[in-house]
Amino acid sequence: MKKMVDCANPRYLRPLAGTNLTYLSLTAAEPDVGPLSALPRSLKVLAEDILWRLPLSQARAEIAALRGEGPAQGISFAPGRALLQDFLGVALMTDLASIRDAIAAEGGDPRSLDPVIPVDFVVDHSLAVQFSGTAAALSLNRQTEMDRNRERFAFIKWCQTAFDNFRVIPPGRGIMHQVNLEWLSPVVRVCAGVARPDTMIGTDSHTTMVNALGVLGWGVGGIEAEAAMLGLPLELSPPRVVGVRLIGDMRPGTTSTDLVLHVTQMLRSLGVVGSFVEFHGEGVTQLPLADRATIANMSPEYGATCTFFPIDEATIDYLRMTGREEPHLARIEAYAKAQGLWANGQPVYSSDYVFDLSTVEPCMAGPERPEQRVTLAQVPASFDKRMLKLDIAGTAGPDSGHGAVAIAAITSCTNTANPALMITAGLLARNAVRQGLTPAPWVKTSLAPGSRVVTDYLDSAGLTPFLDALGFQTVGYGCTTCNGNSGPLLPEMARRIDGEGLATVAVLSGNRNFEGRIHPAIKAAYLASPPLVIAAALAGNVSINLAESPLGHSPQGVPVYLRDLWPDPAEVAALVDGHVTATTFRHSYDTGMETTDAWESLTAPDGDRFPWDPGSLFIQPSAFAMLPPAFEAGAKLDGLRALLSLKDGITTDHISPNAAIRPDSPAGRWLTERGTSVQKLGNYGLRRGIPEVCARGMFDNPLLENEFMGGQRGNFARLGSDVASVWDVAQRHAESGTGLVIMAGRNYGAGSSRDWAAKGLRLLGVVAVLAESFERIHRSNLIGMGVLPLTFVDGTSRRDLGVSGDEVLTIDIPRGGLSPGALLAVETGGLRFPLRLQAHSPTEVALLNEGGLLPMIRKQFVKNAGPNTVA
Repeated sequence: MKKMVDCANPRYLRPLAGTNLTYLSLTAAEPDVGPLSALPRSLKVLAEDILWRLPLSQARAEIAALRGEGPAQGISFAPGRALLQDFLGVALMTDLASIRDAIAAEGGDPRSLDPVIPVDFVVDHSLAVQFSGTAAALSLNRQTEMDRNRERFAFIKWCQTAFDNFRVIPPGRGIMHQVNLEWLSPVVRVCAGVARPDTMIGTDSHTTMVNALGVLGWGVGGIEAEAAMLGLPLELSPPRVVGVRLIGDMRPGTTSTDLVLHVTQMLRSLGVVGSFVEFHGEGVTQLPLADRATIANMSPEYGATCTFFPIDEATIDYLRMTGREEPHLARIEAYAKAQGLWANGQPVYSSDYVFDLSTVEPCMAGPERPEQRVTLAQVPASFDKRMLKLDIAGTAGPDSGHGAVAIAAITSCTNTANPALMITAGLLARNAVRQGLTPAPWVKTSLAPGSRVVTDYLDSAGLTPFLDALGFQTVGYGCTTCNGNSGPLLPEMARRIDGEGLATVAVLSGNRNFEGRIHPAIKAAYLASPPLVIAAALAGNVSINLAESPLGHSPQGVPVYLRDLWPDPAEVAALVDGHVTATTFRHSYDTGMETTDAWESLTAPDGDRFPWDPGSLFIQPSAFAMLPPAFEAGAKLDGLRALLSLKDGITTDHISPNAAIRPDSPAGRWLTERGTSVQKLGNYGLRRGIPEVCARGMFDNPLLENEFMGGQRGNFARLGSDVASVWDVAQRHAESGTGLVIMAGRNYGAGSSRDWAAKGLRLLGVVAVLAESFERIHRSNLIGMGVLPLTFVDGTSRRDLGVSGDEVLTIDIPRGGLSPGALLAVETGGLRFPLRLQAHSPTEVALLNEGGLLPMIRKQFVKNAGPNTVA
């Protein structure tokens, strides 16, 4: 393993008051690099990192860029640690294992390829809700998870011993973000006697949850994560920092979920895509840390890179409650106050907005995007509009017709990390049971906390039996429904959807409700707080106004309303204070995080190189490191065809292999032809370690709308008059040597940080994406795979090209080759339109010229000359 880099500017090290440590003082650096005290707190963390790594001349230029001074240039960031989940993590580690093979084939030492920063790999995305509504659900789902993922888990366990600086948190221990918040994050790390801010990246866009602790980190794709793990600093444009000043107080009957849905709607409408957001003001002091975490978790839903909160007494109280030791808490407070990260002073923001907490009201978000906030009274009408959009006849009704709630899931790190929300849900369940209410019989109910602590305090508070009585038994500790791991619907509901075309919905306490994400048979989904999930299950249909209509009737026929069930805030607070304690957290985490009995008994190979099984349908070597560049510098890209034309807001849930593998899909057919039973197809996430499956799963979303298909939705593309799956059409183009492009509108690639949304494009033969704008992570991933991200300029769009899918296109590349922000052009049918290359630095241009990050890494390590080391 490479040696960690020493401080590049030790002249700025100063003693940290009250400790035996030193720290790199931004105040001490100001005479040399200019004023830093008024920077937003998140930029102070970036400034510290820059000063730690770079010689003063380079550091001075990047810090000036942070302030918006001097010539336009990018900045760099070397995170202190990485957090991986298994959906992306397996694909990432198969890349690294395959590069080790290439190194060995050239006579090099395969162990020269190793992470240079600490890596935590949390196995939390493999759990599916196969069983629910029964006391045996937890044990049955655990066994199913182990049985279905044995090959994947054996590979992960091999990584645990084959790579240094690499720790695995096995399945059943919690969701990565909740574990990160409650256990992993030190907030301030100590490196050789120097106190430094905890910084990180994660292979999941909701890594931003940790921002609530004052920890700078955000989600990246697996491609960027590989670079960071191997010591290549991330490059980014100096971020715009948007301030949000909180004022007022939350009203009784509202929750932090209601708050975050208001914030998501506001910030998405303001346009903060790619920005840092910082919360500040007197209202912040009114928010418990768990509420801040709920807001920060949802950063991707409003498009922000991260959502940073100051460190204050609430931070320290939370860290104390979650079992951190007092000497470490003293170090955190001393460092935050010395470095200007404490909640005092007033930073200067690019723009600053005010949000009044007293304006928050109970709400949901849906039916297809997280920013579509609607009051409870507006939910029925919003679903009617969804049916109209999908051209579904009929109207929603209060029985099990259209609008029936097929899934009601208390799930996701977003809300199950919040004790007040979970206690409220437990009390509402208690009150419903006492009134004799039960969920509608067609609703699949489940509870999947992100941490075992949730079970401990619900048990201690005596609320678990009431949740169990309503069918909300714990099904596991992992990322389930909001990631598409919702499992099968109840049989009668599935039959009616198939036989009658019933349009059903999911209501979940998650962070994602994009089209086709939750379950391929469900037409709409609403995000809601855990107690409102229970309310929706009781009502059974979204045609009911949950705020004003009865949720059900008592055995005596008395109507029961939401207001009859909503618990007293004082009782919620008393139970949180009495049962959510440091002792609770210590007990949960002291019982072990790094192994389980099932993990110990799992057989896994050893050695420096992985022994691939050619017959495996879960794990295969990655070929991406061997791919040649998709284009030649200075040459035209001739004879191209447009494979798809897509509207605004296309997410990685439309693009990437995700959710359940349908038997009639290209991936499903490929697997069944090789002996996989329909019942064991599973979902794409479980098979992200096998390129043959994932490439066939590209754009396999039943609600995808390819504009070339005249309104027909689904996994379809066209070649002349022939219609077939996107994969099949792409293969026919590949046989003729035809390169492909994707055309899209605004915010192409929104959603989760899935590297396969870019990897799969390369395997389809796509050389460029022409869009009006890109979301941050996907743009970076395209570059990491050597695919050109190009935007229309001067107000033009794909519509101006007038392309129907049959035309031949040419993309001109400048004779001198690519450069950051270079102007290219697309030609077709005598029309010519300029395009802007969305590469922001010489490094990103180099990646495109090399064919992507993995070929670059392979070449560097094969030459026995690894990347520069980082702290």
